[in-house]
Amino acid sequence: MQTLLGNKKMNLARLTPQKMLLTLSVLLLVLLLSVAISVSVGSTSLRPWQFWYDNAESALARDVVLELRLPRTLSALVVGGLLALAGTLQQVLLRNPLADPYILGTSGGASIGALLALLLGVGTLGVNAAAGTGALLSILIVFLLAGRDRSSTQTRLLLTGVALAAFCGAVSSLLLSMAPDGLLRGMIFWLMGDLAGAHWQSGAAVLCVLLLLVWPLARELNIMGMAAESAHALGLNHQWLRWVLYFAAALASALAVTTAGMIGFVGLIVPHALRLIIGQDLRLLLPAATLAGGIVLLWADIIARTLIAPQQLPVGVVMALLGVPAFLYLLSRRAVR
Repeated sequence: MQTLLGNKKMNLARLTPQKMLLTLSVLLLVLLLSVAISVSVGSTSLRPWQFWYDNAESALARDVVLELRLPRTLSALVVGGLLALAGTLQQVLLRNPLADPYILGTSGGASIGALLALLLGVGTLGVNAAAGTGALLSILIVFLLAGRDRSSTQTRLLLTGVALAAFCGAVSSLLLSMAPDGLLRGMIFWLMGDLAGAHWQSGAAVLCVLLLLVWPLARELNIMGMAAESAHALGLNHQWLRWVLYFAAALASALAVTTAGMIGFVGLIVPHALRLIIGQDLRLLLPAATLAGGIVLLWADIIARTLIAPQQLPVGVVMALLGVPAFLYLLSRRAVR
C-alpha cells in the first residue's frame, strides 16, 4: 500500500500550478479568439465592426451577429463542453480511454423522445422536453438493469448501455419509416445535429454546476482510474463515486443531446487527445477538456456555416467527418504505445 501511495503521489506531483495556469490560459485564449472569428464569419458578409457604420447595414449586422451568430457560438461552446466533460467522466468510469459519452444509451433515449415529439407536431420546447425525458428514462433503465454490477471492468454497465443503444436505434429507424414526407426532413436534420436556434443558458448553468461538483473529486477520480484493487486498498468509496460519475456524465450527455441533437466524437476525441498532450491528471484534464470541447465543436460549426455558404451543413455531420480521421489516428497512436 505504501508503494501504491508513493507511485500515486509521484504522478500527481508532475502537475504544478504553473503548468495548470499555463495550459488553461492558452485554452482560454484560443477560445476567445475562436469566439471572435465565429461571430465575424457566416453565410453572409456582415461583420461586427459594421455596428458603428452609419448606414442601413449597421442594424442588419447587429441583428445577425447578436441574434444569430453569438447565441449559436455560445451554444457550441456549451454543448462541446458538456460532451467533453461527459466523455472524460465516462472514460474514468469505464477505465477505457476510448469510451464515448453516448455509450450507455443516453442519446438513443433522447432521439426516441425527440422523434416522437416531432411526429406529434409539438413545438421546439416540446421536442427538447421529450428528448430530455427520453434521455432520463434511458438513464433510469440502465441504472435498474446494471445497478448490481461490482466488476472492475463495469461489464454489465457497458453491455446494458450498448444493448439499449441498439434498441433505441431500431425504434428511431421505425419512427423515421412511419413519418410523413413533410416531417421526415426535420427529423433527420435533428438526428444529424444542429445548433441553429439552440438555447445555451440552461446548459451553461448545468455545465458550471457539474464542473464545480466533480472537480473537487479529481484526486479521488485519479485513484479510481487505477486498478479497482488499488482503489480499494487506498480506501476509496468506489461504489458511491461510480454512481456520482455515471449520473454526472449521463446528465451532461442528455442535456447536450437535448440542446443540439446528435453530435458525436467530441466526448471521444477531446479527452483522449488531451491525455496525450497534458497528461492524465484529472485536476487539469477536467477543466481543460471542457474548454477544448467547446473550441472543437465551435470550429466544426464555423466550418458548417462557411464551407458551402450560404447553405449551412449540419454540425453533427461536419464533426463526424472531422472526428473519424482523428479517432483513427488516436487509435493508431494507442496501438503503437
